Amino acid sequence: MWEIIILAIAILSIIVLWFITGYNRFIVLKNSVDKMWSNINVLLKQRFDELPNLVETAKGYMKYEKEVFSEITKARTAFSGAQTIDEKAKASSMLNKAMMGFYAVAENYPKLKADKSFKHLQERISAIETDISNKRSAYNDGVNIFNIKLSQFPSMIIAGFMKLKRKDLFQATESEKQNVKIQF
Repeated sequence: MWEIIILAIAILSIIVLWFITGYNRFIVLKNSVDKMWSNINVLLKQRFDELPNLVETAKGYMKYEKEVFSEITKARTAFSGAQTIDEKAKASSMLNKAMMGFYAVAENYPKLKADKSFKHLQERISAIETDISNKRSAYNDGVNIFNIKLSQFPSMIIAGFMKLKRKDLFQATESEKQNVKIQF
């Protein structure tokens, strides 16, 4: 009789330990993905904050390019109002598109391209863009690991108990997949 009780306690202990370990693993994964998104968000904010300096530097040279500045302003407004990851991704895409147009137009202004402030800001934003790209890749790796773990048996039992849902990957929008058309 005691052997059955000891065996039952051992089996129950193993199940409890498995549950606790699985639960804690999901907490780590979820917080890691949230941190990865936060890192992207910090860089998006840095880009958001740096753009007005770049635009102001260029305005003196690009007096007749109001449409370019208007697109950047719209994109920045969309970003500042974005709340969800999806909204921020779409606003970031708008900003990317506006910046491509901005740099294309800037090519027509040799004095602007030679301006030290403009060059510095352009390099700074380019570095931020590279960092954003790297962080997006890391975020997608983290989301992929989270989603796989969420779908695996028996982890899906713990995920169901925790009411965890799949997370979306950070994906390029359709406009970002289009070929860039530069017209002078």
